[in-house]
Amino acid sequence: MSDTANPNLTEALGHAVSDKRLEVLRRVGETGSISQAARDAGISYKAAWQAIDTLTSLSGVALVERTVGGSGGGGARITDQGRHLLALAGELARARDTVLARHAGVVSANPMGLGLGVQTSMRNQVPAFVDGVESVAQGDPVMHVRLRTEGGHRLTASITRESADLLGLRTDLPVLLLCKATAVDIAGTSAAAAPGQCQLPGQVLRIDRGQNRDEVTLSLGGGASWVGFATHPFARRKGQTAMATMPRSALVIALPPH
Repeated sequence: MSDTANPNLTEALGHAVSDKRLEVLRRVGETGSISQAARDAGISYKAAWQAIDTLTSLSGVALVERTVGGSGGGGARITDQGRHLLALAGELARARDTVLARHAGVVSANPMGLGLGVQTSMRNQVPAFVDGVESVAQGDPVMHVRLRTEGGHRLTASITRESADLLGLRTDLPVLLLCKATAVDIAGTSAAAAPGQCQLPGQVLRIDRGQNRDEVTLSLGGGASWVGFATHPFARRKGQTAMATMPRSALVIALPPH
């Protein structure tokens, strides 16, 4: 991968967590050091490299190069494509601020700013807040993120420590909780969640019958809904209670645009 490759810098700008990754890239350019950039951004050295690696993979060109020699024993520098990416990011930020200012009345109707600009195949997208972030175990790279929805439901997502660092997760941070519908099992009866799973109760809003399984939409209250699948024929009717069960690892956390 080199600066002579065809860049796809717009791809590196089109992801919800790119702001934090771009902050790392910007700080590398300012300090000439990955470790210093990590300290300044408040993340681990490993997470900083993950941020650079992801941006590089998305853009298809080298954004940072290691340097050797000198009194500090080497460091890192931004490539021309890296500087171009930062310039594009700056222009997009200014353009976005202009658009939001022009439509301030419309944006204020969604005070959390969630869902704007998010394009994903995931059917389930629910505003939530972070209740806490904790390690699974001492030295374990996986973190448990406790979440509460606006309707008061509580779930736990499993993500890597580097992802938690890059997202800057903290208590009461507003986030968007996402999950693929195909990862969700719907049952008409309640049972204790198995290890590594979480549950979400709701009322049956809609049932789309299939040959072997039925697609079920649950109402979570407050206008939120959750989609999953049940074994055909699903015995519950509209308005009755049901339970959605999914792996903690299937829950994805996204940040609102800012």
